[in-house]
Amino acid sequence: MSSILDQPLILGENLSLDPIPQQAPTATSPTILVVGGGVTGLITAWVLLDRGYHVTVLASRWASFTDEQRLTSQVAGALFEYPPAVCGQHTDEISLSNSKRWCMVTYNIWDEIASDPNRAAISGVQMKSSNFFFPCPLEEDSKQLLKMREIENSGIRGFNRAPSLIQKQGIDPRYGAVDAYEHLAPIIDTDRAMEWLMVLVQSKGAKFVTETIHGDLYDQEDELRARFEADVIVNATGLASHELANDKTCFPLRGALIRIINDGTDFPKLESSLAITADVAHDNEIVFIVPRNDNILLLGGIAQPHEWNLDLTLDSPEIQRMRARCEAFLPGLEFGRTDPDYPLAQGLRPYRERNVRVERELRQRRVMVNGRERMEPSRVVHSYGQGGAGWSLSFGCAADVAGLVED
Repeated sequence: MSSILDQPLILGENLSLDPIPQQAPTATSPTILVVGGGVTGLITAWVLLDRGYHVTVLASRWASFTDEQRLTSQVAGALFEYPPAVCGQHTDEISLSNSKRWCMVTYNIWDEIASDPNRAAISGVQMKSSNFFFPCPLEEDSKQLLKMREIENSGIRGFNRAPSLIQKQGIDPRYGAVDAYEHLAPIIDTDRAMEWLMVLVQSKGAKFVTETIHGDLYDQEDELRARFEADVIVNATGLASHELANDKTCFPLRGALIRIINDGTDFPKLESSLAITADVAHDNEIVFIVPRNDNILLLGGIAQPHEWNLDLTLDSPEIQRMRARCEAFLPGLEFGRTDPDYPLAQGLRPYRERNVRVERELRQRRVMVNGRERMEPSRVVHSYGQGGAGWSLSFGCAADVAGLVED
């Protein structure tokens, strides 16, 4: 994978915000079929388009802005963390190493997008202070101390370790936070960002096809490639990879977020995100308080493995406990009014038991050449299992996929 690492993805160099591909395709340029219309699929399509490929994006559903269930990419809290652990930490060393690299590629691109006020407004991406709190001094937790040292040297902007953030942010001292640090991180209005990504990818020449595929992509690779005249298929279907990649290690991690009005009327307007992540929270009691946009604040969170149903309500016991935690952590939130149009967002994060999967399909295919059977590599490339970190890993994973396609 040296070719991937030798060519880092950098906005303005090999990735463009222009509504045309950075490298125009020719009549003989390869065609890539990207299956999946979430953030992973759309950003993968963007990267491939700027490298001169023809791209078709196929999805069963697209981002919507109605009362219907929204895509996981829209429901996502989208809080950046190095490496992602708000909803569940990486325990696999390969996944951890890759996630650190992927999230920094992604951080730098979101940072550049947000640096221009007009781009920030159109894309829904802003750089704001993210605050992380801990129940003991970091020196007493070797893993968290090492993580903090890595963040200091990672290139993430605005790092500041200061227990005084507990008082500055108005955290109730009775909650038990004794240490804290902050840094600048992307805060993403996912509804606006998904709409922006769809327009951008289509303007660069992608074809959008609405269709539901069932069964293992490996078994229908020839038919799909022939029908869409595709040289390579990219699987970016998230949780659907349980079926489409025949990956039984892929499972849902159900999450939910309460949306409250953040206009300064009921409590002081919150401009920064505040979190106690899953890797330090007791009994997985996550605290997740994140501005979604200028007027909505998200309260979370929960991480429920192997829960497939989206049947939570504001009266569900786990949702009531979730809000109670946030209110106990940050006094004043108890006065917050829920968004009357969209009070509760819930979705299924696509997790895997081992690690995020960004690799070629490992199963080989039997093909007939000149009347003789032989084995050939599959032309399916996978990118799924990002869990709750699809936005944080998006550009890094897409760059690796592009490298695999080129190889």
